Amino acid sequence: MAHIIDDETIEYVGILAKLELSQEEKESAKKEMGLMLDYIDKLNELDTEGILPMSHVFPIDNVFREDVVENGDDRENILKNAPEKKDGAFKVPKTVD
Repeated sequence: MAHIIDDETIEYVGILAKLELSQEEKESAKKEMGLMLDYIDKLNELDTEGILPMSHVFPIDNVFREDVVENGDDRENILKNAPEKKDGAFKVPKTVD
């Protein structure tokens, strides 16, 4: 079933989306919206009985773990590569007055 989108609907959608559309853009949008609605009708023909809704194509599970520090305070080793150090930290040029 071909959906016919009228000018009033396009105007309303334009207002909701805060878009200013030229007449040519409105005509194009009407055709595209009609095609989208036709596609939705096609999808509605599918038998989805017993199919659970999903948010992603692949199964995704959150993997929680304790936030455990593994490398500890290795400040001395880290600062070996510092061009300049001050009070146990990297010294960098001042960027804000």
